Amino acid sequence: MPTRPYVLLSAAMSIDGYLDDASPERLLLSNPADFDRVDQLRADCDAILVGSTTLRRDNPRLLVNDPDRRAARVAAGRSAHPLKVTLSARGDLSPELRFWHTGEQRLVYTTDQAAAGLRERLAGLAEVTGLGERVGLGALLDDLGRRGVGRLMVEGGGSVHTQFLAEGLADELQLAVAPLLVGHASAPRFVNPAKFPGGSGRRLRLLAARTVGDVVLLRYAPKESA
Repeated sequence: MPTRPYVLLSAAMSIDGYLDDASPERLLLSNPADFDRVDQLRADCDAILVGSTTLRRDNPRLLVNDPDRRAARVAAGRSAHPLKVTLSARGDLSPELRFWHTGEQRLVYTTDQAAAGLRERLAGLAEVTGLGERVGLGALLDDLGRRGVGRLMVEGGGSVHTQFLAEGLADELQLAVAPLLVGHASAPRFVNPAKFPGGSGRRLRLLAARTVGDVVLLRYAPKESA
């Protein structure tokens, strides 16, 4: 079996647990210092993963922004930016998204049924890999391990975070809590209802807690109990 990558979940949420509000504009939960912290996390990882809903909603580029960090990666024999990864069971991804037009390497995991159509739609923009009848996270991690990915950063959204946590596949969670209250019932949440390992009585081990400007950064080890 291939060695699976170390999986780091990274998210910023409001005090009441939302990743965004319900308005058309993206809600900025982090501050400049926290954005810089996330940029360093990206530079330290081999790959960054987001779900297809996040691609459609936020249209992110998912790049290392600091030129010195990019230069350090290149000097170490790595690409300037990590491998960019997404997953989509239906394969309904537009080739116009910024995700496909930035960075060096882009990879999509989908079902075998959707793979052919998606390869045609994204020809020259990304590698498309079918994982069978469903896009299982275990199979995804095995494939990334075979590709030499040692450290995977998962940046969302809520459905993807929920799946990694519910399946016990996250090694670390870094959660930035912003001093905001969203309160919109239709806004996306950090995690959705699920059966998490150990149930509601299990306390995760806290690795660290510190402030980053007006944001509180919490680091947990999801596979370990307190």
